[in-house]
Amino acid sequence: MKIAIGNDHAGPEYKKAIVKILEAKGIQVTNYGTDTFDSVDYPDFGHLVANDVESGVVDFGIVICGSGNGINMSVNKHAKVRGALCWMKEIAVLARQHNDANIISIPARYTSINQAVEMVEAFLNTEFEGGRHAARVDKIACR
Repeated sequence: MKIAIGNDHAGPEYKKAIVKILEAKGIQVTNYGTDTFDSVDYPDFGHLVANDVESGVVDFGIVICGSGNGINMSVNKHAKVRGALCWMKEIAVLARQHNDANIISIPARYTSINQAVEMVEAFLNTEFEGGRHAARVDKIACR
């Protein structure tokens, strides 16, 4: 499995913890995020992750910013991206099961690092159910 991860200045510690867990599982991670707390613009990192997901270079994406909203809005501008803002494990599971989300967006200022790791693991370990959800997912993209 291949993952792209991107974050702004609110998420370096979150990214570091998530990457450590993923690499320990043998997952290849492309890091597009900042490693400092110096202010940066979240769209710059979100678009890099979304490009990789959209082109199939990676299987999934993970994006992190303060609220999770701005970076999630950015990734969702890409035609083949279904980014989900998640703040608890159950939402991450449903985003995969029902929405076939391919990018998880994490709000660093509203979740703990442990919650973020738990959500990422749940997201990556959950399969899309298809069936009745597939027709709905097919209606999401406008392009």
